[in-house]
Amino acid sequence: MPTPIGQRVQKRRDALRAAGLRPVQIWVPDTRRAGFAEECRRQARVTAAADAHDPDLDILLDAALSDIEDEAGA
Repeated sequence: MPTPIGQRVQKRRDALRAAGLRPVQIWVPDTRRAGFAEECRRQARVTAAADAHDPDLDILLDAALSDIEDEAGA
């Protein structure tokens, strides 16, 4: 007779805990919700406008890219 699902799930959870892991619950936006895509577009526009008015942002991003390229070549 196969092991009931509840027992298999508990066994798996016990093994993960024994490996030093713990369960967490993460709530994320519901991408199927009405208005989700428009809200994403709105936030992208706000971010783009803020980025366009921050001259130091390009300097920061160029420096970060340079650091990454330096590390990759090392």
